[in-house]
Amino acid sequence: MGGGQDRLMDRFPHVPERLSGLVDLAYNLWWSWHPEARVLFKQINQQAWKKSIHNPVKMLQEIPREFLDSVLSNPEYLRRYDIIMNRFSRYMANNNRWFSEQYPRGRSLTIAYFSAEYGLHHSLPFYAGGLGFLAGDHLKECSDLGIPLVAVGFMYSEGYLHQHIRPDGWQDNITEVLDRDAAPITRVLKASGDQMVVQVPFIEPPIHVAVWKVNVGKIPLYLLDTDIPANSLENRTISHRLYAEQTEQRLKQEIVLGIGGRKVLSDLGIDFSALHLNEGHPVFAQLERIRERVATGMSFAAAFNQVKGTAVFTTHTPVPAGTDIFPRDLMRKYFSGYYHQLGIDEKTFFDLGLHPCDPNDGFNMTAFALRLTRFHNAVSKKHGEVAREMWRCLWPDLPVQDIPIDHITNGVHIPTWLNPRMEILYSKYFSSVDPQWQQNRDNPEIWQMVDEIPDKALWEEHIWLKQKLFNRIREKKRIKWGSQLNEPGNLVAEGLMLNPSVLTLGFARRFSAYKRADLIFYDRARLRRILNNPWRPVQIIFAGKAHPADNEGKEILQRIYEFAQQPEFGGRIGFVEDYGEQMAQYLVHGVDVWMNNPIPPMEACGTSGMKASLNGVLNLSILDGWWIEGYNGRNGWAFEGDPSPASRDASDAAALYTLLEKEVVPLYYSASLDGIPHGWVRMMKETIKNTSAAFSARRMVKEYVTRYYPSLLACAEKECPVLKGS
Repeated sequence: MGGGQDRLMDRFPHVPERLSGLVDLAYNLWWSWHPEARVLFKQINQQAWKKSIHNPVKMLQEIPREFLDSVLSNPEYLRRYDIIMNRFSRYMANNNRWFSEQYPRGRSLTIAYFSAEYGLHHSLPFYAGGLGFLAGDHLKECSDLGIPLVAVGFMYSEGYLHQHIRPDGWQDNITEVLDRDAAPITRVLKASGDQMVVQVPFIEPPIHVAVWKVNVGKIPLYLLDTDIPANSLENRTISHRLYAEQTEQRLKQEIVLGIGGRKVLSDLGIDFSALHLNEGHPVFAQLERIRERVATGMSFAAAFNQVKGTAVFTTHTPVPAGTDIFPRDLMRKYFSGYYHQLGIDEKTFFDLGLHPCDPNDGFNMTAFALRLTRFHNAVSKKHGEVAREMWRCLWPDLPVQDIPIDHITNGVHIPTWLNPRMEILYSKYFSSVDPQWQQNRDNPEIWQMVDEIPDKALWEEHIWLKQKLFNRIREKKRIKWGSQLNEPGNLVAEGLMLNPSVLTLGFARRFSAYKRADLIFYDRARLRRILNNPWRPVQIIFAGKAHPADNEGKEILQRIYEFAQQPEFGGRIGFVEDYGEQMAQYLVHGVDVWMNNPIPPMEACGTSGMKASLNGVLNLSILDGWWIEGYNGRNGWAFEGDPSPASRDASDAAALYTLLEKEVVPLYYSASLDGIPHGWVRMMKETIKNTSAAFSARRMVKEYVTRYYPSLLACAEKECPVLKGS
């Protein structure tokens, strides 16, 4: 697709020509979900790989030539290098994948995927949480399946906030300024060799964006950057941080993402047949698509109908507070000149964002997205029910069950989240049935082969991963101790005394009030007895960040941190500072139980539990989000949330304690004479069998393709059926 890129080898004159493929590989995130590719960098020098924080671009920039020369004389390394580079080349050249086999006429189809955040790898910190990692997994799976997709997002130069916990437990935020030249990202260049810069159409004062590109396997991701001299100081900060807190800045972000993103694809010469909006932030792209058609002489009604007919909208929020609503005066400021380009008056424009049940509440972006798209989906079955109830005002004549908001339950990209050691173990037993099992990973029958794995083999791998998690926590504490000698008390709170032989619960997610991270402390005396049982002790690892503006979330975090410091809990509570994608990998691989207890029905889906179950970690969760679909009574534990606000926390905490005391703890410690808790391992196997295929990104993406994308293509190729506006 259009747009030139930097000459990559010019940046690395010290890399020998024989190893030049490492540079191409470093700039394609294919390596992030292929462990054999990462080994190529790790084998050059393990300390350099660790020092770069597993960022191959940074590593290649910093590593002395002598280490590269040393592998040139290593025949074993060169053989591995040739095999992996050949595999990478074949992957990139292969156009005969699942999509082309199923939809041979769809080769010319391109889907444009717009999202405000992408969680791809910690070397590209353009994410805040689950929404971003869902988008990242979507791109990776589309690449693996050969789906012709192009993605658009933001290049947040100061978007990632590191977490530092003070001695009193209060969260401080430390901004990481992205070193663009030390990340797997490249400038998109014009023919002149200058970086491509695009002006956002018909928005005053003018906003310009520079364009960057990330290669996600076969999928190009174009990122927009306003931090350039062409912009005013105020507009330069539009792309600094994810989800700006100030309302006007937030609106400008969404204008840039939607209208600017569409303009970038147009200037790159990238034609797409359909648009997939991941949440409502980029929906202004639909306006720009309408404006382009009106400019050619099409009526607004016809343009609206065609554009609506070629778009799908995925909503992730189960609460009205998750919707962006912009004041009318602010919308007027930026769109008073724009909506005339659409051939409509002000009232018609504002009616597009009207919430019929709250008509004085401003311009509602979710209502806007629902009106401007043909298909709409929630991200779990329960979330679909909630969303239909939330938005029934837009379809007042329909019974709630007929509201056209479907659901496609989220899934996770298995090659990214399955630990490489577990992958090797699975392959040993799956390959006899299907040597290509990884390509057929959404086939539930393949996962039944987990029963063939000896209990001893599965348990030993789990214990190895658990030990690796604890080693990682201790290494973080060692580094912190070396740099902050004035904080020895924090070391206990941050997990130094945790014991890898003890049953370990994990709770890791954003610290928002509705997620109730501190629910388990409701009855401290009962919890203390559970944790300090001399024969069957329990420990808990907490991790996660509160939003910088969420003081309630910070207070919950602080309370947990204070509990972790108290001797009454016997060092059985640890809080892991600065939770991010890398630590998430250790946690979902290494804890024994993944705990989740939000207030139902506020968990739209929740993918971290899927990642844990894929690796044999058992879920202990309230019945909300994905777990309603995933729980079968044999693959973990579940409890019903109390719907009464007055008694909810007390009731739910009691249910949690009872499950721990009567089921979870006894099962974990019921080891046989061989030292293996066979009942626990049977449950591990059940969760792997029951959830891995069903909650894979491969299943999810295939659902989007089979249920939505062909209809969008058909609408793009011929006159769309008449689609009503609301």
